[in-house]
Amino acid sequence: MTEAPANISPPSPPVIAVTGLTKVFGDKRVVDNFDITVPKGAIYGFLGPNGSGKTTTIRMLCGLLTPNGGDGTCLGFDILSDAERIKEQVGYMTQKFSLYEDLSIRENLDFIARMYRLDNRKQRVDKALADLGLKDRAGQLAGSLSGGWKQRLALAGCLLHNPQLLLLDEPTAGVDPKARRDFWNEIRRLSGQGVTVLVSTHYMDEAVQCDFIAYIAYGKKLIDGPAAGIPAQIGLTTWKVEGPNLALLEVQLKNTPGVEQVARFGASLHVSGTNAEKLQRAIATYAADGTYRWTRDEAGLEEAFIYLMAGAHDNFAGPPEVRQ
Repeated sequence: MTEAPANISPPSPPVIAVTGLTKVFGDKRVVDNFDITVPKGAIYGFLGPNGSGKTTTIRMLCGLLTPNGGDGTCLGFDILSDAERIKEQVGYMTQKFSLYEDLSIRENLDFIARMYRLDNRKQRVDKALADLGLKDRAGQLAGSLSGGWKQRLALAGCLLHNPQLLLLDEPTAGVDPKARRDFWNEIRRLSGQGVTVLVSTHYMDEAVQCDFIAYIAYGKKLIDGPAAGIPAQIGLTTWKVEGPNLALLEVQLKNTPGVEQVARFGASLHVSGTNAEKLQRAIATYAADGTYRWTRDEAGLEEAFIYLMAGAHDNFAGPPEVRQ
């Protein structure tokens, strides 16, 4: 066997590697045969609509829920037999603020440090306050904080025990754009330090912040891979259309064979299909009359998401429709 050169470090094992992950509640498969591999230091996004099984998957990965099927590891620990070890090693930020609103910021962080039986509690809490910009508000009651400041406090609590994996469940839901931007700056900083981040979201401007993305809908993974390569995996060709009376054109295009998707983006339509030649023939008549300006465009994550969602079936609904 050929050995690697001495000056090249072997690749790190994945932080998460699970296959066939399944969770059943009653007669519903909330997570159905889910696979995921998350490399060390990556920001890995779970993208999907509400009710798609993202939270359930995260809870199985961090040991809070026992899968009905599947196996694998998280931080090197078996997800089935080492759940308690996993829970001690990860930082999990829930979608709903779950700290004590009648305690101050400092008191909440000190309580978390006690729960983890951390040494040098005061120094750790002081550092968390400084790192997340909470020092000047340390005495403020958590219940009086805005959504963005609650988010910072929750993240500070997740980081107290220096986890190497963060599991963030819709962490920016309900906060203003600036708070979301500040939050993502902090996530990027942590990733740069080698912390691995698995984050669920349905915001497209957050999806582009991720190194990798898994689209999940109604318990099933539809596609995953490097974020920049997802549209190419699907094979979408997209044209951007600008001009008058786009609403009427949108209706006409949706009934045109060869056009698989029409989506409104502000003052333009994005017209997409998986067969470039058929799509070009389909739009030729509309493009020839000169009423609209047609521009070939690169399909993005949002077009990919809309396309995948259109073909996904809600497992709490009736039989699926056949896609034309």
